[in-house]
Amino acid sequence: MSNTKNLFDKVWDLHSVKTLDSGQDQLLIGLHLIHEVTSPQAFEMLRDRGLKVLFPERTIATVDHIVPTENQARPFADLLAEEMMSAIEKNCIEFGVTLLDVNDSRQGIVHVVGPEQGLTQPGMTIVCGDSHTSTHGAFGSIALGIGTSQVAHVLATQTMALGRPKVRQVIVNGELGPGVTAKDVTLHIIRKLGVQGGVGYAYEYAGEVFDRMSMEERMTVCNMSIEGGARCGYINPDQTTVDYLKGRPFVPQGAAFDKAAEWWLNLASGPDAKFDDVVEFDAADIEPTVTWGITPAQSVGISENLAPISSYAPDEQTLIKEAFRYMELEENQPIKGQKIDVAFIGSCTNSRISDLREAAKVVEGRHVADHVRALVVPGSQLVRKQAIEEGLDKIFSDAGFEWREAGCSMCLAMNPDKLVGNELCASSSNRNFKGRQGSPTGRTLLMSPTMVAAAAINGCVTDVRELLTPATV
Repeated sequence: MSNTKNLFDKVWDLHSVKTLDSGQDQLLIGLHLIHEVTSPQAFEMLRDRGLKVLFPERTIATVDHIVPTENQARPFADLLAEEMMSAIEKNCIEFGVTLLDVNDSRQGIVHVVGPEQGLTQPGMTIVCGDSHTSTHGAFGSIALGIGTSQVAHVLATQTMALGRPKVRQVIVNGELGPGVTAKDVTLHIIRKLGVQGGVGYAYEYAGEVFDRMSMEERMTVCNMSIEGGARCGYINPDQTTVDYLKGRPFVPQGAAFDKAAEWWLNLASGPDAKFDDVVEFDAADIEPTVTWGITPAQSVGISENLAPISSYAPDEQTLIKEAFRYMELEENQPIKGQKIDVAFIGSCTNSRISDLREAAKVVEGRHVADHVRALVVPGSQLVRKQAIEEGLDKIFSDAGFEWREAGCSMCLAMNPDKLVGNELCASSSNRNFKGRQGSPTGRTLLMSPTMVAAAAINGCVTDVRELLTPATV
C-alpha cells in the first residue's frame, strides 16, 4: 500500500462503494455491533418497510446499558429495562442475529466484548449505536458511533453514507512518570485541545507512548476520542495488536492468521503519510489527572489548583462559572483532598482485566473510607471470571468494594446503579456531564481506575503515587 497514505485513508478507500451526489461516500461496514438501547426502534423500522437484515453474520448483539449489575434475575425489576431486554431477544431471533445475553458467558459491555472475542480487527469499518465505538480504533480500524436511524440503515444495507473527515496526528513522545496511565494521557490531550478541538477530524495517535501501550491501554485512549470532538480515533496496528488477537474466537487461525497479520501490519500509516494537522505532546508534562467540571476538558493535574475564572478566554467564562456552581467548587482551590461520596471502577473506558489488576494493587491490604460507597463492575463476564480466578474479587471485597456482575453500571445510570442527590463520584468512566450518573444534581470526577481506588481508600481525591510502592508502580 502507498507510503503516502495514512491508515484512515487506506481503510476508507478500501471500503468506499461509491461517491454520492451529496459528496458523501457510501461505505461498506465490516462489523455492526448492536445493544438493547438503540436497536429496538431500528428493528421496527425494518419491520415497517418489510426489510431483512442483509448480512446477519456481520451483526453481533449484546446487552449492557440497562442490565442490572447486582441482581440479574428475570424479569428485571425495572419494567422498561425488561421491555428492552425482551425486545432485543425477540428481534435477534426473528432477524437471525447472534445475541450475547446475560445467559451467555461472552456477554458484557459492547466495546469490551468486541475486542476480547476478536470481532474487532485491523482494517475494518465498525459501527455501533453508541458514541464510544471509537474504542475499536485501537486496533487500526475506522470505528464510528451512529444514531438509531443509521443503525436501521446498516442493518438493511450493510452500508452508510459518510463525509470523510480530515485526519490529525496526535503524537506523544517521552516517558510517562510513575502512576501516570493511559486515562491520564487521554484526559491531558482533551484538556489541551478542548472538547470541540477534534470536530471534523479523525485522530491518529502516534509516538513512543502509544507504541509502548498494551492493547487495553490503547482502547482507553481511543474510547475517549469522541470526548475531544473527534469523529473517531485510531492507533496503527503493530506486533502488540497481532499478539493480542492471536487465538481469539473470531480471528482466522493457523496459516490464515499469519496472512491476515501481514496484511494488518501493512495498513499502518507509511513513513511519508500525509496528515491535515499534527500536534505533539511531551509525556513528561502529564501527571495523574482529574476532571473538576462538567466537560471532560475541564481537568487539572493532581498537584494543581483549579484555575481562576479570569484565566479563561472571555467566551469560555460563562461555562466555567456554571461548572464551578454545579460542582460546588471554587477557583484556586486544590483538587487534591476534595471529599468524595462514591467511587466507581468500570465502564467501556476502564473495566478490563488490566484496569482491575492495577486498581487492586492500590487497595490490597487497605479499606474503603467509612463514608464512601465503592463499586467494581467488570466489563464482561470473561473479565469477571478471570478476575475471580486471580483473586481480585476477594481483594476488592475485603477492602469494602461491592463486587458486581458485568455491565455499563454507573457510567450512564440507565440501570439501578445511580448517584443520589448531589453525591460526588470518583469515576473511571468517560463523561462528567450534568446528571450523567443518574441524579440531576450528582457530580462526577473522571480519573484513572488507580486514582479512583486511591480516592476510595482515603475518602477524598488522592495522588495515587502516594499509595504506590516501588513494586507496584
